[in-house]
Amino acid sequence: MNYSLLLIKVILMPSVVGVITLISRRWGNKIGGLIASMPWIAGPILLFFILEQGTAFGIRSVPGILAGVVSLVCFCLSYTYLSRHLSWLPTLLLSYLSYLLPALLFNYVKLHLVAIYAISMGSIALALRVFPNPTNRPTGSRRLPYDLPIRMIVATLFMVAITGLASLLGPTWSGILTPFPIMTSILAVFTHYTQGKNGTIVILRGLVLGLFGFTTFLFLQAFLLVEFSVGWSFFLAFLVNSVMNLLVVKIRIR
Repeated sequence: MNYSLLLIKVILMPSVVGVITLISRRWGNKIGGLIASMPWIAGPILLFFILEQGTAFGIRSVPGILAGVVSLVCFCLSYTYLSRHLSWLPTLLLSYLSYLLPALLFNYVKLHLVAIYAISMGSIALALRVFPNPTNRPTGSRRLPYDLPIRMIVATLFMVAITGLASLLGPTWSGILTPFPIMTSILAVFTHYTQGKNGTIVILRGLVLGLFGFTTFLFLQAFLLVEFSVGWSFFLAFLVNSVMNLLVVKIRIR
């Protein structure tokens, strides 16, 4: 076991979750969801795949990652609709099921990288068209003790599990699980519990808006990693991701 990489995972993930939680509290759920959609988790998971399994493994996992984006969109849409009628636990479990069903389909249907990218982007656009609007009815806000440490611990356990199983799962399923709703689950559940369905709709819609840039970041890795070092590949794709999110803020967030 590479204890240095394990230490990085244990330090990195709680820090990311803590910062995004504080951003959501400071600037609201729309911005919080949009910031959470950046590759703060999928990026490091892909990086750990490369460091532990090799660059070729990372490149081969990209189609699976893009397929996982479709699953992530299904999770967000499912959670949003179900949260209007159910409590957080059944909503979460049923939404995980909605994540796994497309993942199983893509595991058996092999598509070209560009086709998967187009399907992923199309699914994001379609989800935004049918996303429910929050009601005008005010909802109370509950305080959950120790919520920030709980978020940090859950996210860290998820990341360690997914990266630790990579060699057993192979590049396809490792890729599909890379966008697994770690951060999304945490944001959705805690917002659902503390702020109700309206807060959940707002933060998940912001997250789905940001998936345009997130998906493009991952798509570009299939090409950049062939030509550049890991650092430059991530940096260049992150710039593209950031520009796309700025455009989304300007055009879509009102």
